[in-house]
Amino acid sequence: MSIQTHKALILEAKQGKLLVGNRCTPSPQSGQLLVKVFATSLNPLDWKIHKHGRIIEEFPAVLGSAIAGEVEEVGEGVTTFVKGERVQIPANVSFEEAATIPVALTAAYVGLYNDKPFGAGLASPLVGEANRGKYSGKPLVVLGGGSSVGEYGIQLAKLSGFSPIIVTASSKHTEHLHYLGATAVIDRNESFSNIIAKVKSLTSKPIDIVYDAVSTPDTQQMAHDLLAPSGTFLTVGELGITKADDRNHVRVIGVLQFPKNTVLLRGLYTHVTQALEEGSLKPNRFEVLPGGLEAIIDGLDRMEKNQVSGVKLVALPWGA
Repeated sequence: MSIQTHKALILEAKQGKLLVGNRCTPSPQSGQLLVKVFATSLNPLDWKIHKHGRIIEEFPAVLGSAIAGEVEEVGEGVTTFVKGERVQIPANVSFEEAATIPVALTAAYVGLYNDKPFGAGLASPLVGEANRGKYSGKPLVVLGGGSSVGEYGIQLAKLSGFSPIIVTASSKHTEHLHYLGATAVIDRNESFSNIIAKVKSLTSKPIDIVYDAVSTPDTQQMAHDLLAPSGTFLTVGELGITKADDRNHVRVIGVLQFPKNTVLLRGLYTHVTQALEEGSLKPNRFEVLPGGLEAIIDGLDRMEKNQVSGVKLVALPWGA
């Protein structure tokens, strides 16, 4: 019996080279699907794993976890999927658009809706119609609104009814972020004090939640300074400032397999599919990297050098 293989971008060793090579194609076990990947998006964690040797300890390894594709084979007992079916992707969403969703949306969703201390403990607007608009009239701030996580955070905040939704971003993204639901967009290049002053001029109500989708010491300090006492700031990185009060810091772990996320995320993508179909949730804008798997190497380098703004980099493993 011949062994089936497929092409993959392989990290040979910790902080080693990335090379296109062959991997054995696994067979799905009971209750599993084998998915043929048609598009994958790049995330900041990918280049950080490669450069800094974080998280992954077994090599050779394949990076990336934001994928979109079709069912190639079903395991024993699987009755709700069939070969050739797009995996929870509605007809109005392309593979490229779908690939922008998993990691970034999960991070935004977990931060806002997971139970404390792993999230802000809000009621999700995706799993209950009664929760839509529940937080009407309450302000929310997103730092880094033009990032992938930031864009999904804006849309979820809109569905939850937050108003005003105040974001910082490059001014070139202002129109698009208004389209997604931002009430006001403040140029991220303004001084720290100007941003604080502008946010406070836009709402007189206490700000209980700030989502820091950038997570530098500066943005974390800004989040802290904007928050009301006992407010919560959500960050996608480790805490880089010293706290001396009761403001809550949540390090968002936007990973499906993280045990504390299991209950929240179970069945989520059925609701995501519905939101995509109705247009209340929109995928990130994207840029396709020409050249298939090898193009990912240059894409990761661009991300590390902060040369990507307002789009999700997407690679097509079968070439483009």
